[in-house]
Amino acid sequence: MLFNDRNEIVQDIKQRAILVGINSGRRDDIPIEESMEELKELTRAAGAEVVDIVIQNKAKIDPAYFIGKGKAEEIKIMCTAYDVDTIIFNDELSASQMRNLEGILEVAIIDRTTLILDIFARRAETKEAKLQVEIAQLRYRLPRLVGLGRSLSRTGAGIGTRGPGEQKLELDRRRILDRISDIKKQIEEVKKNRDIQRAKRNKLQIPVVSLVGYTNAGKSTLMNKLLDLSLEQSESKKVYSEDLLFATLDTFHRKIVLDDKKEFILTDTVGFVSKLPHHLVDAFKSTLEEVVESDLLIHVVDSCNENFEMQIKVTNEVLKDLGALNKPMIYAFNKCDNGIRNTLAKTKDSVFISALTGYGIENLTQIIKEHLFKDMIKCKMLIPYEKGDIYSYLHENTKVYNIKYEANGTYLEVELNEANYNRYKQYIIEA
Repeated sequence: MLFNDRNEIVQDIKQRAILVGINSGRRDDIPIEESMEELKELTRAAGAEVVDIVIQNKAKIDPAYFIGKGKAEEIKIMCTAYDVDTIIFNDELSASQMRNLEGILEVAIIDRTTLILDIFARRAETKEAKLQVEIAQLRYRLPRLVGLGRSLSRTGAGIGTRGPGEQKLELDRRRILDRISDIKKQIEEVKKNRDIQRAKRNKLQIPVVSLVGYTNAGKSTLMNKLLDLSLEQSESKKVYSEDLLFATLDTFHRKIVLDDKKEFILTDTVGFVSKLPHHLVDAFKSTLEEVVESDLLIHVVDSCNENFEMQIKVTNEVLKDLGALNKPMIYAFNKCDNGIRNTLAKTKDSVFISALTGYGIENLTQIIKEHLFKDMIKCKMLIPYEKGDIYSYLHENTKVYNIKYEANGTYLEVELNEANYNRYKQYIIEA
């Protein structure tokens, strides 16, 4: 893959690829067959054709060639036989491993991180998403560029090892660092705007629900289905959805108004994947803060996927890293169009749905309401005019349905949580 000075992809992954993975045999690893199948789907999402898959049983990764020199030479023969010009590895490679493998294989070497970054670069639409992807790419490339510089410096005197060669690497390094600094400033500005919007929502006491889950679990489709049920329907508010890994990267916020006029903000977040590059997690942390600030998480699970338990585990691990695993969570087992799988266990905080057909959506909305509004009490209040501070607090921090100015005070119809109800119950005239 080649990039221009603006870090934009100018040459795509080649169309024919062999996938290579290592089976270490560790119990805590995702089964290699599952991991390679996912790599195959990622490769297809990037627009390449998978012609073969190679799995090597190896307890330790070769520090020089990742798979070992002998296996690399075997794969070179396969490249010739299959007319392959790209090898995609299931793990992140070091700069030296890439150089050594390219020296033997004489084809483009792509690792899992580069592949995911490429997909993200293709799918990013908003300015923030593009900035986040770019900074992830630059952070990934920087240590490999620096490592190459060190390699040249150790070779001593010789043609191509002195002067301009190292100077150019240092120049490239400075350009990358400067660009990273610039992007950080731009992302910080976007974050400030998001914080302002979040403060406004908090002031209005509108609860926030975030959709989380593995990529292609159906989060965007579910958002669109919930928008269909909202009293404030609008086709223009619908988000893009497709049966594809990482179909959307951008974070969307939509207000959902239920038939009883209860409302909440629904947030659609980027999907997760196993071995998600830490560069991406770091880059998208400002966006993923929405998850941490949410009142409720809906963990969307693709119930038709044979590896759904692994996908739940991976998603929960990312949520744990973000500090959001302790949030109230509903498991929405999606894609139950053809009935419920026997392996799925129903609990009070899980629901079987089809975001496509609408099956189970009413049950989901009922569970959402039970979580978000269980402590809310709708009541009528009369606030004496001399208690203007109480009126101001209620007006700014609670849901007010009606206001009338009576002779002896301000009449309010409001919805209070238990704490405010107990604090101001002397002013309540009807509950």
